[in-house]
Amino acid sequence: MNSSVPQKIFLTKGVGTHKEELHSFELALRDAGIEKCNLVQVSSIFPPSCKLISKAQGVKELHPGSITYCVMSRCCSNEPRRLLSASVGLAIPADKQAYGYISEHHAFGLNERETGDYAEDLAAAMLASTLGIDFDIDESWDEKKEIFKISGKIVSTRNFTQSTIVKNNWYTTVVAAAVFIF
Repeated sequence: MNSSVPQKIFLTKGVGTHKEELHSFELALRDAGIEKCNLVQVSSIFPPSCKLISKAQGVKELHPGSITYCVMSRCCSNEPRRLLSASVGLAIPADKQAYGYISEHHAFGLNERETGDYAEDLAAAMLASTLGIDFDIDESWDEKKEIFKISGKIVSTRNFTQSTIVKNNWYTTVVAAAVFIF
């Protein structure tokens, strides 16, 4: 087994508000339970045989100051009444020895469901393309989801999304992340 391939992964999200932008990001990470780590953002592969665990279980395995890899989506604004959202989407193949995909998407003006569906669709579309599943990119998510299920090659898709509305002129940050555990 390769020690540089994560064995576990958990999904988390958070929101933070402060007069300073960086501090609002720190508070969002704190809300997500990952503020104590040195986060390194990586691209979009869900490792083969990786186990999806709960946030509570994952946070217990983090150590202060550790280099921690994650796929993260982040959105920030200080514009009052601005709708912010950040999401990670996940597509896991039926074959546990194959890799899956994690996508990240952030948006202004999209609600939690819209942003989450978009991120989930991105991850599923990337996985489907590597598995040779034919689908029309312009079809609705529900239609594509049926094609993915019928193919039997994708076992599950999901998203983890945080949204909020900026309530004053302080910075508000939303984050969503897939955090790797080695």
